[in-house]
Amino acid sequence: MTDVDARRRAEARALAELALVELGGAVGGIHNVHRAVSDRIFKGVGLGLPRAARPAKLIHDTIADGIYKAVGTTAKGAGQVAGQTVDVRLDGGKLLSETSRGAALMSIVAGLRGDVLETEGSPLVSPMAVRVDGVVVPPESTALAAAFPQATGRLVVFLHGLMETEMAWRLGGRASYGELLIDELGVTPVFLRYNSGRRVSANGRSLSELLEQLVAAWPVPVEEIALVGHSMGGLISRSAAYQADSDGKYWVRRVHHLICLASPHMGAPLEQLVHFASAGLNVLPETRPFGRLLRRRSVGIRDLRQGSLVDGDWDGREVDALSKAVLQDVPLLDGVMHCFVTAQISRSPSRPLGKLIGDGLVLMPSGSGRSKRRIIGFREEDGLHVSSANHLSLLNHPAVYDKLVVWLSTAPIAISK
Repeated sequence: MTDVDARRRAEARALAELALVELGGAVGGIHNVHRAVSDRIFKGVGLGLPRAARPAKLIHDTIADGIYKAVGTTAKGAGQVAGQTVDVRLDGGKLLSETSRGAALMSIVAGLRGDVLETEGSPLVSPMAVRVDGVVVPPESTALAAAFPQATGRLVVFLHGLMETEMAWRLGGRASYGELLIDELGVTPVFLRYNSGRRVSANGRSLSELLEQLVAAWPVPVEEIALVGHSMGGLISRSAAYQADSDGKYWVRRVHHLICLASPHMGAPLEQLVHFASAGLNVLPETRPFGRLLRRRSVGIRDLRQGSLVDGDWDGREVDALSKAVLQDVPLLDGVMHCFVTAQISRSPSRPLGKLIGDGLVLMPSGSGRSKRRIIGFREEDGLHVSSANHLSLLNHPAVYDKLVVWLSTAPIAISK
């Protein structure tokens, strides 16, 4: 068996095992809900008929507990067996993570549970890496020269968002921004994939380390770097630039543009809702399993609550605390052109629905980095608002591409590095 075959089987088995083990856990949650509801019902009945209610409750609990335990144990056991026996055959000898469908499925799993899976050493998540056609390209001179035979000194680095992969930039089957920019501006697009279930600050650190290695091993001298991040990818770009600047990394001196597409700089309302909903559901026995389920979301998702960028935003803090954390001020880099794109599903920005839900996940004040309490510092003239668009459509939108061409053709006001 080749190394690729072994890795392919490991990915497939891990995915099958995770699915069945999670099913077993879901059965346990349903059991807890059933038991809490039945306890409340029998308690009510018992107020009038205490002696009559007790035998019925005992019989009910014994049967129900036995059934749920059997189903849950069977599912978890099947998952463990699957982890040892499942095989998979893919055309072209590709890993599951190198195919579009396999990568998409694994990216969802990573977004939801990537922090835990990384700790467990699961093959379902992998370190941040450059990818070409789904395949990892090590940041080494020989590998980079082979993967980028037409390499130029102008790099545009693309970072996807939560539960996405580098393939998401080809939304709708269209050519990605990076592919179009090759002919338009003569740049070299570099697409990255990362575990979006990790902390934003941890991924920022990984991005900084990867870019330091990439620049050192790039086939030609690197003159300019532009970072383009969608959603969480924009936050990671800002985190990486800030950490690199603080650490004196070389690569950050080459950054001329940092562009955020629908990034929740002030936080995402959906994660804020889930945060408080999980606390509310955790109060009653009947809803507690649902609260626990929501609380299993990854720390990467949790970082979207306020738009956390550095370790100090969460280190030593209870993850389920209801009060807002005081975030560290992360300034924009001097001499770098910072741009942003926001969207609304409505045609007019003034319509109530558009203001209420924005692009479906991020509101305009958050995406533009400007609210009543915080101001990131983006210049209004360096922003673009797209109407009748949703969060994902910004991954491949004509108006966004046209603006990227303009921005990447414009030198920053001052390069102070």
